[in-house]
Amino acid sequence: MVTGANSGIGRATAMAIAKKGGTVHMVCRNKDKAEEARVDIVNESGNMEVYIHIVDLSETRKVWEFAEAFKKQYPSLNALINNAGCMVHEREVNAEGLEKNFATNTMGVYILTQSLIPLLHKSRDPRVITVSSGGMLVQKLRVEDLMSEKGYFDGVMVYAQNKRQQVVLTQQWAKANPVIHFSVMHPGWVDTPAVSISMPQFHQMMGERLRSVEQGADTVVWLALSRAAARTKSGQFFQDRKPIPAHLPLAWTHSSTQEIQSFMTQLESLARAVQSQPDTEINGPLSPSTPQFV
Repeated sequence: MVTGANSGIGRATAMAIAKKGGTVHMVCRNKDKAEEARVDIVNESGNMEVYIHIVDLSETRKVWEFAEAFKKQYPSLNALINNAGCMVHEREVNAEGLEKNFATNTMGVYILTQSLIPLLHKSRDPRVITVSSGGMLVQKLRVEDLMSEKGYFDGVMVYAQNKRQQVVLTQQWAKANPVIHFSVMHPGWVDTPAVSISMPQFHQMMGERLRSVEQGADTVVWLALSRAAARTKSGQFFQDRKPIPAHLPLAWTHSSTQEIQSFMTQLESLARAVQSQPDTEINGPLSPSTPQFV
């Protein structure tokens, strides 16, 4: 399963896995773009086992409903690639009152992964890869303001904070689920539509130094498929197929055990609040049962 699979690194990842004969579940927000990408992937790979699921990762309740329905439909999941992300420069909230960047980059990843862990356990070699960013190296986990309500709202910094949250999440998941191989990675600075739209000045400044989407996806695909990656320690931060430190030398970005525990507790509480909302749109057999969050 690849989220954000219709463009950029997600699309390159889906293409590479399809070419290697894997069944690919593309989780995308835009139906037209998803179908267009699927046609290209099927044509180029010759692999018909490519499926589309229309889900907006910023819609927290719907992410959970999708994951619960997916679990009922499929017997196992070999790899979950959390690639979808967003960088919103004005503070917005979703239907559940969660800030949009946090809802997509952190809460969507948390709920999707937590909900699918039982399905991953049914695979012989389960893996979860989350596409983070080197920007997280300048951020310390900020547990007292997950919704970015305090001070000046800077979309780039909020995004970087979410990416630090993904690194902490990966480390915690690895401890809690020793059977699954978890990793988080920095793809390098890649020439994607998301970068050109969200960070136009940076995109222009970097110019030809930006990597291609295939180069950006290389470590993702390696982490998802290779035997060598499975032999690495779970929970690490990768760049160019190598584990690298999740903190800069002498950095102030380390978190205490209490801060990490507070972060995980807040995520669990937010997830439970979303699940406990009355069912408004789903009835019948797809009505999800409450997953056990750890």
